[in-house]
Amino acid sequence: MVKSVLGIIGGSGLYELDALEHGQWQNIQSPWGPPSDEILFGEISGLPIRFLPRHGRGHKQTPSSINYRANIDCLKRAGVTDLISVSACGSLKEELPPGHFVLVDQFIDRTFAREKSFFGPGCVAHVAMGDPIAPTLADEIAKAADLTSTPLTRGGTYLAMEGPQFSTRAESNLYRSWGCSVIGMTNMPEAKLAREAEISYASLAMVTDYDCWHEDHTDVDVAQIIAVLTDNAARAKTLITQIAKSFPKDHPTCPVGSDRSLDVAIITPPEQRDRALMAKLDAIAGRVI
Repeated sequence: MVKSVLGIIGGSGLYELDALEHGQWQNIQSPWGPPSDEILFGEISGLPIRFLPRHGRGHKQTPSSINYRANIDCLKRAGVTDLISVSACGSLKEELPPGHFVLVDQFIDRTFAREKSFFGPGCVAHVAMGDPIAPTLADEIAKAADLTSTPLTRGGTYLAMEGPQFSTRAESNLYRSWGCSVIGMTNMPEAKLAREAEISYASLAMVTDYDCWHEDHTDVDVAQIIAVLTDNAARAKTLITQIAKSFPKDHPTCPVGSDRSLDVAIITPPEQRDRALMAKLDAIAGRVI
């Protein structure tokens, strides 16, 4: 049985974990380039925790400049089995107000300026993304939300846009017509790369605003967003601490196969694979190659 190591990617407003015991920042090297920051190693209630601020401490990376491949690769090298993505987002539904959390279960990827796969020429692979969220991990988050009275809706679609600009009103209304729940700039290709890395993934979206579709919130104001971010981050820290207290010490087998996604994904036969690419995939695909 594989021991659980819980990874946390902190989005806008979440750059550290105060409750972490024996915390130590460590520099992890990746063949995919530099990650957003060092990884904070520690534990909560005896559970190993690995924390990475997605934008770096000081919020230095834009959504499009983040090296998503390096981030996921470094977390994999740090032993992460389960990964919770904490992300600021805009709401596309009236019933999801600022300060509300959404445990999303689907994504629509509208990004276009990012590297989206560890695989490519020399080793082709196609992982399944029909169920992008690990349900057992989502169960742990939902259970902790109940215990901490965190305002949370389970289920919803996250629209990932490129940014860094916010949506036009026409775009916002288009995404609403698609039935999307929240809009953000960072969960793609992050979720896809986590699946390629065989890391169970769940996304906790923290609503900061109503985007620009709402008649009472026609423009997204960064100053107002930051004020909500501060409250959301404090709530998220409490939630993460509670998750760690009851998280299974042994990594449960994922019912949608997120921890075995490469079993039937790689098409290129071994004798045709590019050796240089194989070397870069040592952490991501070492189990199967």
